[in-house]
Amino acid sequence: MILSNDTKSKIGEYAKKYPKVKSAILPALHYAYEEQGYLDDSMYEEIAQVLGVKFIEVAEAASFYTMFPKQKRGKYYIQVCRNISCALLGSHHLTQYLLQKLGTKLGETTKDHLFTVVEVECLGSCCSAPMMQVNDKYYENLTLAKVDQLIDEWRAAK
Repeated sequence: MILSNDTKSKIGEYAKKYPKVKSAILPALHYAYEEQGYLDDSMYEEIAQVLGVKFIEVAEAASFYTMFPKQKRGKYYIQVCRNISCALLGSHHLTQYLLQKLGTKLGETTKDHLFTVVEVECLGSCCSAPMMQVNDKYYENLTLAKVDQLIDEWRAAK
């Protein structure tokens, strides 16, 4: 058992608001993610049991969204947009620069547990490309100098 009884109770109560219980899968994933900071198969199974749905239905919903990482991540979850506008304005180079600067690989967390870098599809900020989302905040019109400044600030804030 990974999820707390409190989270399971919230999921169960929330599910009562919907005429079809499958509609509560996404909110349930949010509750579990909020508690754990990531989601994995064992959590999908617990959510499925609470909602009375199939494991695969929960897993499919979770795998569709980039906001639900499948493993623990760094304090700063850096999601670099790789869609067309960002790609044309250098997002691939930005990703490679971040990985080199942080000494990690795509999808891995740095040894100090501060940073995890991933690439994601469109984050909906095409007019301010290249951009990245770090945790819940957008950073737009990025340059390597801006990235250096941000990394330095985050490291100082530990």
